[in-house]
Amino acid sequence: MLLPGKVAVVTGAGRGMGRAIALVLAREGANVVVNSQSETCETVANEIKALGGQAIPVKADVSKFDEVKKMIDLAIENFGKIDILVNNAGIFIGLAPLFEIKEEDWNRVFDVNLKGVFYCCKAVIPYMMKRRSGKIINISSIDPMRGAGFPMGGAHYAASKAGVIAITKCLARELGPYGICVNSVAPGEIETDLSRGELDTPEKRAEFERQIPLGRIGQPEDVAKVVVFLASDLADYITGEIIKCDGGWQLTAH
Repeated sequence: MLLPGKVAVVTGAGRGMGRAIALVLAREGANVVVNSQSETCETVANEIKALGGQAIPVKADVSKFDEVKKMIDLAIENFGKIDILVNNAGIFIGLAPLFEIKEEDWNRVFDVNLKGVFYCCKAVIPYMMKRRSGKIINISSIDPMRGAGFPMGGAHYAASKAGVIAITKCLARELGPYGICVNSVAPGEIETDLSRGELDTPEKRAEFERQIPLGRIGQPEDVAKVVVFLASDLADYITGEIIKCDGGWQLTAH
């Protein structure tokens, strides 16, 4: 096991990549605080318990600091520490070109994808600083590097994820002296509920697979494995990095 006795908080863990991350962390020995906005967090926590692990479900909206603070306090109350924070919670609202994006959609995407990372880091960092150790892993995206989604649009999502990359680099510099590593995983096309609209026809799927050198759509577990590596002692001298997990997709961007 890579993470025996570690305590991890995973946001947006009720499904997709978050669920996979929570389960893989648990299999590697971590106790997991499973967060989502719905009762799905209870389902995933029960899956972890069925594997013999320890988990608590916490229903909370990461775009609201009072709910985030309660979640972190509950984690400390139950497990006494937080070793790992995985900021995975995110939403995606369509691929409309920028001039068609509604202001309320822009604000909601930023509230969850970027402000949620800010709030969770703000709540967790004091505990990590006190212990002079910790791993923060932010789930970003390759979209900011490619010019947003396929075939066009999605500036609100890409801009919010670019902000996640910037926060990652800033925090890596701020927290390095405290022994805290901060990194980001930037997934490409991963088969989750968020990508369902992009993969809803054989033609769309085939077009993605044609562009990806490894020839397949990524699975949530592909991202989870990278997160586990960054959360483990194997990555103790890695910080401020943005690790692409996209099957080589960015190599064919045009």
